[in-house]
Amino acid sequence: MNTKDLSLENQQKNKRRTWLLIFGIILIGSNLRAPLTSVGSLIPFIRDDLALNNAIAGSITTLPLIAFALLSPFVPKLANRLGMEWTIFLSMLILTTGIIVRSLADVGFLFIGTILIGTAIAFGNVLLPGFIKMNFPLKIGMMTGVYAVSMNIFGALGSGLSVPLAAIQGFGWPGALAVFACISFLAILVWVPQLLQRKGTTNTIAVKKNGNHLWKSGLAWKVTLYMGCQSFLFYTLITWLPDILRTIGYSSSAAGWMVFLMQFSVIPITFIIPIIAERLKNQISLSIVTAYFYASGILGLLIGHPTIVPVSAILIGIASGSAFSLSMMFFTLRTTDGKQAAELSGMAQSFGYLLAATGPVLIGALHDIANSWSIPLLLLIGIIGLLLLAGIGSGRQRTVGEKLKGSA
Repeated sequence: MNTKDLSLENQQKNKRRTWLLIFGIILIGSNLRAPLTSVGSLIPFIRDDLALNNAIAGSITTLPLIAFALLSPFVPKLANRLGMEWTIFLSMLILTTGIIVRSLADVGFLFIGTILIGTAIAFGNVLLPGFIKMNFPLKIGMMTGVYAVSMNIFGALGSGLSVPLAAIQGFGWPGALAVFACISFLAILVWVPQLLQRKGTTNTIAVKKNGNHLWKSGLAWKVTLYMGCQSFLFYTLITWLPDILRTIGYSSSAAGWMVFLMQFSVIPITFIIPIIAERLKNQISLSIVTAYFYASGILGLLIGHPTIVPVSAILIGIASGSAFSLSMMFFTLRTTDGKQAAELSGMAQSFGYLLAATGPVLIGALHDIANSWSIPLLLLIGIIGLLLLAGIGSGRQRTVGEKLKGSA
């Protein structure tokens, strides 16, 4: 075989490896929401079958968010020891185990499995932005969009398919939850070649000399605040929007369709925004438009006219998808390499998911006190104001540890 043939064969091998890596990233992304969204629709069945009260049943969806908050800062440190590819692989093993354990129809197993799932997804959430920056430095926007779309599509499928699956004879809620282990197992199989190809040269992601300076960086805290505000808004609205719509006069079924409309509106935006964000000199304009859409959607809910509500649901979905995508892009655009991106991702997601866990509780408590949704919705507009300020600060063209261009 001559040199030209060898070169062509190597190009073909590299192309196959790249496509396999892309497929692996899509599958990892598809596992970062579906195990969570699939359980939400099944909570009434789980509660009745296991004789749980509402508070304990509600904690099934809160525990993973707490796991995200507590574990995210430590993920880069563990990945530095094991390597990024191996850490992602082990997280999928933990996820598959957690899904199976959770579906064993026992209260103890339910919560053990839920904690394992939250642990595994925390690793994927933190590591994927840095992994993409390392492996696709010239296609960060597109690859971020690809995994964000897969995450949201499968998240929506998890919400929509879990109840029909539970209705299949012999399945019930345990079978409906166990089905999603097939996706995580497939991700494990597709990811194995990454371990073999990277043997001896596995990516690590922590740089000791930079390990603590993020917590002293004003820019890092702005990115963190942006992540926190968008998480607070999304998880609060996904929790309470059906109840808000019922007080306006929507039936439970119609309110469910409005939530579906909101979630469906997220999907195309999570692909488009990263590509646009990467091409812009700065992301200030995107941050402003995102906050405007969010505020317009919330104001529409405050007005409460039935003809405005569908438009509000679409605007909130667009804003949610844009804010999430921008927060993911800030991890990569505001850092110098994949190592630093993973550190910033861990810091921001820790704070972000802590806010996300408290948001539904705080807004629900305000509703109980005021006996109205007006004050809680006005508070959400205040959070949108913080989102705007954090977005403007995060959107300027600079990196962590670097002064603004033109400043002294």
